[in-house]
Amino acid sequence: MWKELKQIWFGDDLLSEAWEMTYEAMTIDSEMFDDAVETLWGNNIKATQKLIFKKDKLINKYERDIKRKIITHLSVQQGEGLAAGMVLSTVIVDVERIGDYIKNIVDLTEMHPSELKDESLKQALNEIERSIKNSFTKARTCVENGDEEEALDLYHTTKELGRTCGEYIKEIITSGKTYKSNATVYAMYFRYLKRINAHLRNIVSSVINPYDRIGYKPKNT
Repeated sequence: MWKELKQIWFGDDLLSEAWEMTYEAMTIDSEMFDDAVETLWGNNIKATQKLIFKKDKLINKYERDIKRKIITHLSVQQGEGLAAGMVLSTVIVDVERIGDYIKNIVDLTEMHPSELKDESLKQALNEIERSIKNSFTKARTCVENGDEEEALDLYHTTKELGRTCGEYIKEIITSGKTYKSNATVYAMYFRYLKRINAHLRNIVSSVINPYDRIGYKPKNT
């Protein structure tokens, strides 16, 4: 289905522009995430934080422009390409929400500028960060190529990562451990990573699901 949608997108100037902006916004999200992770673990540079917020504003602008282009296309073409437009408008919402959670990570860094020192949790978080960085790369590839098999594999990977984040959040909240007085920070960070991961899963699901099932488990899996 995705390849058929891309044919529609590239067959119309407005939808083609909306598609290119959506893909670029995903790339910007990935850059923002890398920067936010660096600031959290000690490279708390104000210039980097300002850059993240600047990029987030750009994504917000892209979202508005993409929706405007889709509405204009549908108005001019009297509804032709409706499904293609709706899918793009759904994907860009997930892209925009990822940017919001990345900003939350920056806010967390500002509220707790001291170093996080629990080695066991730091190791777990670093592994999750690496997995999400990899998911950003693979998600862009899936969206670009429309590879449903690769998208399904990534969907399951992100699903499992979400469970892992949830287990750590539960452990932090219920175990009673102090985690060197940083339990709230760790729990919130795991939560933000879980939500970023979930929105990446939603994006990937658009490659393998019809519009009405975007964000849901693919059938027959």
